[in-house]
Amino acid sequence: MDSLALMRLLQLASPSLPVGAYSYSQGLESALTAKVVTNEATAHAWVHDMLHHAVALLEAPVFLRAHAAWVSGETVRYHEWNDWFLATRDTAELRAETVQMGFSTVRLLKELPLLAPADLSVLQATPEIAAPVALAAAAAAMGIPAQEALQAYLFSWLENQVLAAVKVVPLGQAAGQRILFDLAGAIPALGTQAAAMQDDDISNWTPGLTLFSIAHETQYSRIFRS
Repeated sequence: MDSLALMRLLQLASPSLPVGAYSYSQGLESALTAKVVTNEATAHAWVHDMLHHAVALLEAPVFLRAHAAWVSGETVRYHEWNDWFLATRDTAELRAETVQMGFSTVRLLKELPLLAPADLSVLQATPEIAAPVALAAAAAAMGIPAQEALQAYLFSWLENQVLAAVKVVPLGQAAGQRILFDLAGAIPALGTQAAAMQDDDISNWTPGLTLFSIAHETQYSRIFRS
């Protein structure tokens, strides 16, 4: 990967990317209310399990498949994975989250000189686009290889989740950095795992997350949108 592609990758993974990731906790806020997450150790366990089960077994392999479909120009296949991922969002909040972030990503791509007009029209013509699928297209358009793009996506997800924990548990900044430092070490292996997965192995079997997400939809007091 050349230096320009690296700069584009850092931009894509930056918390300052205006796609709204900072406004979601993905069930963490409900876990805090239920006292499942109460301190650094339990926050570490929560983020670890989310990364290894909810993200690595579903979002990561879908990201790679969407990236490959975009690079090869398989528009139908790209849309099939987008629709498939949307169907896995089993609560209203989780579905709204990925659609909002996907929409914001496409809007950002329109403002940046990254996509040819024909490619941009493909994304804009998609009624609802999932965040990992939209970001895979952005990475492919930037010429970023699939594994590097996926690792940046996973790190960005991890950093946002840790930042949410720092805000709501609450944790000190040093505690958040300890969690980030420890869990980020698993990302390269998770990328390799995702690349080796067969289609039938992709799963969103995370019933605990589903229940916490449902609870969050009617939670009395909250600061996050999921």
